[in-house]
Amino acid sequence: MLSLSFLFWATVVVALLSFWWQGDRVKSLALGHVYRYCKHQNLQLLDQTMVLKGVWPVRDESETLAIRRRYTFEFTSTGEVRNLGTIELIGRKLLKLELEAHILPDEDNPLH
Repeated sequence: MLSLSFLFWATVVVALLSFWWQGDRVKSLALGHVYRYCKHQNLQLLDQTMVLKGVWPVRDESETLAIRRRYTFEFTSTGEVRNLGTIELIGRKLLKLELEAHILPDEDNPLH
């Protein structure tokens, strides 16, 4: 017979694995948003990496409990200077995407 302690810790492990797996899927979704935006704006996403900066429980538009995540990433408009950007999502929905002030890229010489 399974002990109550074993069931508790198994539930905790499954919950953590589920949270990590869902977070990885959301991060991939956010990276896709950033990649498409950078390409559209003639910017280059650097290192193809995003860093999780925060996770908060919030209520979405339909008043259901969701998770708000904020990621940072680096991009360049000239190929010489690294600039910082942030993206926030509530669940899988894009909330905002912000870029640091940067030099506008040369239209005749795209980075990608």
